[in-house]
Amino acid sequence: MSRSRREGINPLLSREFRIPFDRIEPAHVVPAVRTVLGAAREAVQAIGAAGGDSWAETIAPLDEVDERVGRVVGVVHHLLVVRDSEALRAAFEEVNPEITEFYASLPMDEALWSALRRYAETAEARALAGVRRRHLEKTVRSFVRAGADLPAEAKAEVVRLQVELARATTRYAENVLDSTNAFELLLTDETRLSGLPESALEQARLAAQEKGVEGWRFTLHAHSYTSFMEHADDRELRRRMYGAYSMRATEPGRDNRPLAGEILSLRRRLARALGYRDWAAYQLEERMAGSAERALAFARDLTERTRPHFRSDVALLEEEVATLGYDRLEPWDVAYAQERIRRRRFDLDPEELRPYFPLDAVLSGVFEVARRVFGVRVQERRVAAVWHETVRFFDAHDEDGVHVGSFYVDLFPRSDKRAGAWMNDLITGGPREHGFEPHLALVAGNLTPPMGDRPSLLTKDEVDTLFHEFGHALHHLLSRVEVPARAGTRVAWDFVELPSQLMENWTWDREALGLFARHWATGEPLPEELFRRMDRSRKFMAAYDQMRQLAFATMDLELHTRFEPDEPGADALAFTAEVLAPFSFRPDAVNREIIASFPHVFSGAYDAGYYSYKWAEVLDADAFTRFEAEGVFNRETGRAYVDTILARGDAADPMELFREFMGRDPDPAALLRRTLSGHPPPGAGE
Repeated sequence: MSRSRREGINPLLSREFRIPFDRIEPAHVVPAVRTVLGAAREAVQAIGAAGGDSWAETIAPLDEVDERVGRVVGVVHHLLVVRDSEALRAAFEEVNPEITEFYASLPMDEALWSALRRYAETAEARALAGVRRRHLEKTVRSFVRAGADLPAEAKAEVVRLQVELARATTRYAENVLDSTNAFELLLTDETRLSGLPESALEQARLAAQEKGVEGWRFTLHAHSYTSFMEHADDRELRRRMYGAYSMRATEPGRDNRPLAGEILSLRRRLARALGYRDWAAYQLEERMAGSAERALAFARDLTERTRPHFRSDVALLEEEVATLGYDRLEPWDVAYAQERIRRRRFDLDPEELRPYFPLDAVLSGVFEVARRVFGVRVQERRVAAVWHETVRFFDAHDEDGVHVGSFYVDLFPRSDKRAGAWMNDLITGGPREHGFEPHLALVAGNLTPPMGDRPSLLTKDEVDTLFHEFGHALHHLLSRVEVPARAGTRVAWDFVELPSQLMENWTWDREALGLFARHWATGEPLPEELFRRMDRSRKFMAAYDQMRQLAFATMDLELHTRFEPDEPGADALAFTAEVLAPFSFRPDAVNREIIASFPHVFSGAYDAGYYSYKWAEVLDADAFTRFEAEGVFNRETGRAYVDTILARGDAADPMELFREFMGRDPDPAALLRRTLSGHPPPGAGE
């Protein structure tokens, strides 16, 4: 029996490595958070009273405060997105202002700030090198950026704005989840199912049965919505599905449109209270881009390079819808037309690939790639302490047998789970005086679930998603940084997608696919001829997809720079439509309501940072050229990548780490070669 169970302590306060998720209830949240915050405040007072003479009495205990509070709050945040409930929401909403106020008040604590400044001037501090020096410098800078030098009245205003912003972003995320779950398209007329693959129909039948109704039930969750939009012949039904998806979180009672404006206003006011022109200027100061101007210039340059190829893709789509007798291309036709062209041009239906991507085999495949390239051995372990019966648990060891970390895997959609896919770092370990402490992570997604006796069979996009999120997990698990705040994925936000996006390259490699792409029923490997068809289609509609990502990146940056939310008559919807128009196949086809259901920007971590996906994609496309040149399973190349990128976290400037691995600055042309080379020239037909 564990010590925590014997003593009957609040399970949220447990220090066990395997978190007792099976015992955590909403009733534990408020007392646990208040207990850990109370202890943290006492610790902060002690640091201030100690005066700042050494690392041991200043930086180390401050980091310990951050770790202890972060662990409890992190687990609560995690449960909110994988096991949401009214009781859990209510508990979190009660203490969320207290959590936000605690973090916001740290830089405002005069005694703490005085101790930190005093320590930074000591001989010990001036003698620091490596990650400790970087951590001290970034800690001091973070206090200044957060308002430590502001007058008392301004400090109080900063704290107030941060508390309001936390409330607003939490409510925004809840509205998106509730709105997504609220919609269903229930069909009982089999004639309206024309074009839909058997996998989609079987999922829809099971979804209807789960609700106790007859027919086929389609939802706005990715595995259901995407397949419907790609294959359903009934244009009117596609229009209804698209309309429901694009208008999420706009209905009475959970309308995020005014809330998005409020969030933008709070961010603008907070940035100016801290002495910055706008939110993007504040956010990007500490990132690779360095400024909103540079991020926008990057997006604009890539947009202009992509635009001619985008026009070519649009022309193909318009030709296709004309053959269907449609008067013009509409947003609900795009995915459907793309798949028709793909099938004809490459003789490839993505559904053909599903049988060769059973989930267990894909998991084994990504683990085997990690073993061969990065020296990581993964083994599943059965544990009872999970938040849902489908959650799995794995241990990871390095080549020397060191337990570097463990991770949970939660991959199927549920009504109490948010959409999308992500990786969370639950515990940050690393080298310590007494040895190596293992890391703990989570890989989550909403992939195609099993159906009856058939296992989960993934689409190629879902395979990419799994490799992507495991790339984030490797960044966390293989970290060897002694300072937790500089470890793992705690890097500049426009660098964090490099390890995840790099992993996706192996899903296109023939040798790597040979490790896991086998028919779920027969064991037959992915046929060479089918692989060739898949490979030839890789760049199909790449320009269209890239323009879509650039549209989101530009919208995000413009909303956080040029848009003035507090000016009389400010209209975020109209502004969004204006910004998105040049990226659309037709200005009136723009979905301006996207600001109501875009959690990445309005309640996630990508505010003024959505450009990061493309920025990091430049890095990943270039970095993979070294693997291509030296061998995609070359262990020495993999070791160099671990030693320079994955193991180092934020121990050094990210550009310095990239140069260390590649021996030079990034080559932006690498991304264009990967996505657009060989693309049909502008104006080309089939």
